[in-house]
Amino acid sequence: MFIRRRPLRLEAERLVLRLPQHGDYNAWTALRVESRAFLTPWEPSWAVDHLSRKSFTNRVYWAQRASRNGTALPLFLLRRDGVLVGAITLDNIRRGPAQSGTIGYWIGEPYARQGYMREAIQTLVHHAFAVLDLSRIEAACLPENAASRGVLEKSGFKYEGVAQSYLQINGRWRNHVLYSNLRSDRRGRTGAG
Repeated sequence: MFIRRRPLRLEAERLVLRLPQHGDYNAWTALRVESRAFLTPWEPSWAVDHLSRKSFTNRVYWAQRASRNGTALPLFLLRRDGVLVGAITLDNIRRGPAQSGTIGYWIGEPYARQGYMREAIQTLVHHAFAVLDLSRIEAACLPENAASRGVLEKSGFKYEGVAQSYLQINGRWRNHVLYSNLRSDRRGRTGAG
């Protein structure tokens, strides 16, 4: 018997978080192009075909497979009026003794510093703990990315340390500061180094 699952849809105060759809291509491309200079210092270098329809189609199919298989939740952030503002992914979902995952995110430049990403992070973390039964959510960002560090800290993440040469960002291996959010966190506040 085939049981059709309802598409994942998480609701925040001002946002809806859902899997990307083929019809999002134009809005996604426009937002990425408009925000390119804003995003470039913080992201891996874009592939030559990053903005192509084929690359986006592959992204949609990967998101569907990853969600269905329970390995990742790649979600677009849409305001209640349907405007795409960014994306967040709960990736590297590990089961068994780990029960953990890693979040990554981006926000379009016109929507930065308006609290959207904080809403998205809190909504996804709640889902990860309450529905997916994860115990630990990890995040990493460049040490100088004050906005990303701030949104993580305001969302309940705590600084854990530095990972050397963690990711290639804008073509260079870069150190990252590591944060985590635990379902049963008894650590109290921790100061970032």
